[in-house]
Amino acid sequence: MKDPKSSKKIPREAIPWNPTIDAEKCTGCGTCADFCQHGVYELDGDKANVSNPTGCVVGCTGCLSKCPEGAISFPDSKDFIETLRRLRAERS
Repeated sequence: MKDPKSSKKIPREAIPWNPTIDAEKCTGCGTCADFCQHGVYELDGDKANVSNPTGCVVGCTGCLSKCPEGAISFPDSKDFIETLRRLRAERS
């Protein structure tokens, strides 16, 4: 029998939580790729890119402080909370 609560779960692909890299600041040092255990980042030439955005754990910002150039950013927390509320409401 299917759990009735499972249909209310928000699929990870629908949750807009992933890092963004400022290409102007990124030096391609690879610190983000080395740090992230979920394979979110990949080095592409002399820059890093977010190659697996849904691999990012929702709410995790561990890589933010690791980037020596400050090239990584995440969604605004207030906007993100509002988006989650809307997504939950759509599934109820």
